[in-house]
Amino acid sequence: MRFIKLDRPLAIFDIEATGLNARTDRIIELSVIRIETNGARSSQTWLLNPSCPIPIETIAIHGIDDDMVKDCPTFADVAHEIFDFFEDCDLGGFGMGRLDIPLLEEEFLRCGLKFNPNERRQFDAQRIFHKKEPRDLSAAMRFYCGEELEDAHGAEADTEATLRVLEGEFAKYEDLPTDPDELDRLLNDRDPFALDRDGRLRWLDGEITINFGKKKGTRLRDLVLDEPSFLKWMLRGDFAHDTKTIVKNALEGIWPPPPPNTPSSKSVKL
Repeated sequence: MRFIKLDRPLAIFDIEATGLNARTDRIIELSVIRIETNGARSSQTWLLNPSCPIPIETIAIHGIDDDMVKDCPTFADVAHEIFDFFEDCDLGGFGMGRLDIPLLEEEFLRCGLKFNPNERRQFDAQRIFHKKEPRDLSAAMRFYCGEELEDAHGAEADTEATLRVLEGEFAKYEDLPTDPDELDRLLNDRDPFALDRDGRLRWLDGEITINFGKKKGTRLRDLVLDEPSFLKWMLRGDFAHDTKTIVKNALEGIWPPPPPNTPSSKSVKL
C-alpha cells in the first residue's frame, strides 16, 4: 500500500480533553502510534488525571469520568515519557491543528518541556480528505442532484442550489428527522446553559458567570458590585450584541430568570 516515504518517524495521535480551550483545558487521554522509517510500529495510550473535575458535558462525548482517572498519573507525572515517545517525530492526526497540537504543546510547556510543532512536518488526514473530496456547494450538487452547479458563487444560483441539495439530502437519508425542532437539535450542538451566541456568558449554580479569560467562573452579579469597570470594558469591546445587552441590563439591575437544572460548580471545571 502506498504511504508517505518516511525519512523520520511519524507520530499519529489523538487526544480527549476536559474541553476545547487549548490554554486552560487538560488532556485526559492521549493515544499515539509511532511509525519508524523502516515501517516498524509501536503504540502507547495514556489515561491521565487532569487534577480537576471533568465537565459533565465532555463526559457525554468521550465517556471518561472522574472515577476512571482518579488513580491515574497526571500529565506532569509522565510528561518525559510522552515527550520521548514523540522524539524526532513528524505529526499526524485528524483535524489536529485546532485543538490536539496546541493542547499538547501547552501541557508540555507547563512541565518545562519545549515541544515546538512548527519544527515538525504535519500530516492532517482531515485536510487531505477536504482537498481530495471537496465539501462545497458544487460538490453537494454533484453528489445529491447529479448535476453541475452553473454560475457558482452567484447568490441566486447558490440559493436555488442549496434548496435542491436539501431536498436531495432528505430523499437520500430516510432517517433525517422532518420535525423542525428535532432537526435543529441534530444539526446544532448548542450549550443549553449559554446565554449568548458566543458562549461568553453561562449559567452556573443559578447565576450568570463569565465564561472566558481570567474572569472565567466569576459571577456577573459580583462584577456589577466589585468590578463594574470590567463590564464597561466589555461594553466597549469586540463582543456580540446579545452579550453586551445582557451585561448592560445587569449594570441596570435587570436579570433574566435561570433555566431549570443549571449545572453546579462542583461538577464543572472553571
